[in-house]
Amino acid sequence: MIQARRLPRNHVHDGQDDPAKKSQNVKRVLITGMSGAGKSSLLQELAARGYQTVDTDYGDYFQTVDGESLWREDRISALLSSVPDELPGVLFVQGTTRNQVLFYPRFDHIVLLSAPAEILAERLATRTTNPYGKDPAELAETLHYQQTVEPLLRVSATLEVVTTVPVARVADLILDHVL
Repeated sequence: MIQARRLPRNHVHDGQDDPAKKSQNVKRVLITGMSGAGKSSLLQELAARGYQTVDTDYGDYFQTVDGESLWREDRISALLSSVPDELPGVLFVQGTTRNQVLFYPRFDHIVLLSAPAEILAERLATRTTNPYGKDPAELAETLHYQQTVEPLLRVSATLEVVTTVPVARVADLILDHVL
């Protein structure tokens, strides 16, 4: 069974309070979730279908502040402002960090990707594109965040997709939601 749930959008983060965004033709979609949930694979699938995608794990979008990896607010703000208005479509941005909440009003949709703990553990152990999660301490951290952070992400998400289905199906579900 495919699990995708449309979630009521938290009125505080309804995306309508950014006057600059109201006139723009481009929908901005945040793809968020735990390490191993399939965010990067989803972005590859969406890019292959011709959509604009940005993986904030790369490209100097993060900075370390007091030992914590946070989005560089100047870079994320510039990214969200730089999408050409003349090119209608969708911009998919991938990332999960504590200060992403500052940008929720600038996104039209917030999509949470989730997966059962055993699937996350398997994906982290076997993936070849990113070393994070192979160390037992990193795996434990991810599973801890799944219990403590994922519920917070769920509160502001407009859609949650459990990524136990092929990535092409995940992309279809998300496109059905945002288009």
